[in-house]
Amino acid sequence: MAITLRSLREIELMRKAGVVLAGVLSQLQKAAEPGVSTGKLNEIASEMTAEAGATAPSKGVKSPYADIPFPGVICTSLNEQVVHGIPSKDVILREGDIISIDFVIKLNGYCADAAVTFGIGEIPPHKQKLIEVTKEILDIAVKESAPSVKWSTIAGKMQKRAESAGFSVVRDFVGHGIGTEMHEEPKVPNFVSDDLLNDDIILTEGMVIAVEPMITEGSYKVKTLKDGWTVVTKDKKCSAHFEHTIAIVENGSKVLTI
Repeated sequence: MAITLRSLREIELMRKAGVVLAGVLSQLQKAAEPGVSTGKLNEIASEMTAEAGATAPSKGVKSPYADIPFPGVICTSLNEQVVHGIPSKDVILREGDIISIDFVIKLNGYCADAAVTFGIGEIPPHKQKLIEVTKEILDIAVKESAPSVKWSTIAGKMQKRAESAGFSVVRDFVGHGIGTEMHEEPKVPNFVSDDLLNDDIILTEGMVIAVEPMITEGSYKVKTLKDGWTVVTKDKKCSAHFEHTIAIVENGSKVLTI
């Protein structure tokens, strides 16, 4: 497993990409209201990305499960959709929905990746709890990440927080290294498995990882819809997704996507 360590100069370039990304996500949250389409959100993200001189690597990605490359610059996943939802002018946001927006940009040769989940208008308490706990789980990763720490220790704390709230951690999708490409080594799970314990990740200064807990109200089991992209919970219960690009630095970690 070849993990590329990044210099302070490279981390700063990724931080600049992350600032642009965070600005786009902030604008999308303001624009996401009942009656707005996910296709409109995609248009806003596309325009802002181009204005910043950046590109969106997700657009055009090929999948062995899909007939077409991914058509959006953002992924928009509603309610029971976990990840990789396709933005469309035909998908209209409704009061009470929750939506996760997952977004990657590349600026000056370096990538940043983040995701956020939020409610549309007033949402039921159970959805609000899911969002809050998922955000807390990402916060655990940020707080605990530091040089020489085993990732299994952090993943265990993330999993424990999810399960103590009565939720589950999705197994089929995990975080990843990031740098000049949006997906690099290592794979960064949000749960503890035998595979992780047998080949643990020791966090090292210069590592940059995209940590992205995907948490469900019910079972962690998921499936991909016929469009070849959209992943949903098998039991149709809601899912939430948060993500930050995090650099491991001398005394701990630094979030690059704020």
